[in-house]
Amino acid sequence: MPVLIYEGPELSPNQRKELIKGLTEVACKVSPEIPSEAYYVFLREHPDAQIGVGGCPLPEYVEKLQKMNRV
Repeated sequence: MPVLIYEGPELSPNQRKELIKGLTEVACKVSPEIPSEAYYVFLREHPDAQIGVGGCPLPEYVEKLQKMNRV
């Protein structure tokens, strides 16, 4: 039972479906001897406020980037 793990921001239901499909397809392409039915995909989603980048919460980091691009 190979395990594929996504850990990141929250996704929409459609994004989850596409991510699961895409990760499985790539894994099968790389390891064709393992059938797609053998793969387990775990999605560990976190609210943006619980993700830190550059020493601050993700929403603040994104805001900083947006301000830098406006100048």
